[in-house]
Amino acid sequence: MKTTMFLALAAIGKLAAAHATFQEMLVNGKSQGSTGVRGTSNQNNPIYSTADELASDMIICKGGSKVAGSVSVASGDKLTLQWYDMLWSELVVHHNNPMSSGDGDEPIALSHKGPIIVWVAKAETEGKGNAWVKIQESGLSGGTWAVDTFRSNAGKIDVTVPDLAAGDYLIRSEIIALHEADRAGKAQFYNGCGQIKVTSSGTKSITSGVNMQSVYKTDDAGVLFNIYGGATTYKVPGPAVNAGFGAGAASPTNAATSAAAAKPITKAPTSTKAVATSAAAKPTTLATAVKTTAAGYATPTKEATGSVAKWGQCGGQGYTGATACVSGSSCKVQNTYYSQCL
Repeated sequence: MKTTMFLALAAIGKLAAAHATFQEMLVNGKSQGSTGVRGTSNQNNPIYSTADELASDMIICKGGSKVAGSVSVASGDKLTLQWYDMLWSELVVHHNNPMSSGDGDEPIALSHKGPIIVWVAKAETEGKGNAWVKIQESGLSGGTWAVDTFRSNAGKIDVTVPDLAAGDYLIRSEIIALHEADRAGKAQFYNGCGQIKVTSSGTKSITSGVNMQSVYKTDDAGVLFNIYGGATTYKVPGPAVNAGFGAGAASPTNAATSAAAAKPITKAPTSTKAVATSAAAKPTTLATAVKTTAAGYATPTKEATGSVAKWGQCGGQGYTGATACVSGSSCKVQNTYYSQCL
């Protein structure tokens, strides 16, 4: 079943290094392969927190359209949403176990710290309009970001299926990477949707939710945020977890403390950059090996040419790796601590 996933999605092109894509579902620990997983139309590239991109169709299911099949679940089941960074060809080489590859960017780069959120909507809505209910969120707790836990859990996001009425639903998991989010329009959103069929007769029905294309704003406190400022609390953006649909927040819900402002946040003009589409996206064939520096940031190693792959880190305070980017990209300062080949 997993082989089908690789063949069907390989046409999208090889994925860019250091990013992540939702690729598989498991029910009570048993893999369902690619069944019900919607692909993306921009590979695993991010959606940026500009006004245009946050209001685009991409923010719903990352350009993924309806696929044949769905995963059957019942209320109380453990549904695992599996994400990977690795190239499809490498997943096959490593026998569907990318964690054995030595790729330090699996399942996402260490630098991409931020919250993880899970939503559900009725499938018939296709995620449009006031369709989405938040069932789970985690942000910053005890100095640990949700993405840190996600990495430790090998790219798995575990969700307890709510007491939903029987029927077909979309489940949407989302990562917000904040490593450049001290500037407006630079938070990176990654999302993916899966199709599930609830077979149990639950009592919770989604009558009204939020519109994914208007729920986030460029200057929301949890979107425009400086992770390098010493914050000890963080408010996950968007509404609270819907009562009765989820277990609530795993992170503090109070606003970030003044420590978060220890380093200034720059409110830059909102970008009008067009959202990448499948036609415009340029697949990369560069795989990036990663080592961890003493400061705890993922550092792309040099290629044979001594250059950093596109999307890799090429500078920043405390960074000691290569600074020259591959042909066609250049090292751009994102903030004091992070420069990236773009």
